[in-house]
Amino acid sequence: MDFNDADTAEVAEGGSRPRPKRADAQRNVVALIDAAKTVFAKVGVDAPAKEITDLAGVGVGTLYRHFPKRSDLVAAVLEKEIDACVELAEELRSSHQPAEALRTWVRRYTEFVGTKRGLASALHSPDPAFDALADHFANRLEPAVAALLAAGSDELRADVGAAEVLHAIALLCQRVPGRELDYNQRLAGVFVDGLYRRPEDVPE
Repeated sequence: MDFNDADTAEVAEGGSRPRPKRADAQRNVVALIDAAKTVFAKVGVDAPAKEITDLAGVGVGTLYRHFPKRSDLVAAVLEKEIDACVELAEELRSSHQPAEALRTWVRRYTEFVGTKRGLASALHSPDPAFDALADHFANRLEPAVAALLAAGSDELRADVGAAEVLHAIALLCQRVPGRELDYNQRLAGVFVDGLYRRPEDVPE
């Protein structure tokens, strides 16, 4: 998943520029990740590098300096979004009733998964840039979802765990021809409804 030749040519042209100061470099990294998140959602992970750098307000050389391969940038975007999903789960758990927290989180998580065109195939590639993402996903996101489920355990089925919830949502977020994201979110909502025990299943 390298950037294309036109991008690389621009990098070579600007390659002799001095490195920015540490604070400037950090701001550039943040701007590039935020811009990539927006562009990936609209165009997909194969979007032209210049579209990302134009939105970030930096040159392609800056992009290549911080993210030598496209997969490095994709991995950085995913890692940041996973962390944001974890933070959202913690915030909702502390500020909402368990059922509302779970439903709101699933809707937001569905938006995260459903707007990342091409990320599934990217994650299944042999590129070493993605090696740490599976562990990051499991170590950060699964415990956050497990805590949401535990908060509402009195009403939820006991035979569905956090990993199964995440896998199910990923399947429900596959793009359906002629349908928009709200369709996937509705399906995810139906799935969440199925997590709750029926009155006759609740022991007296």
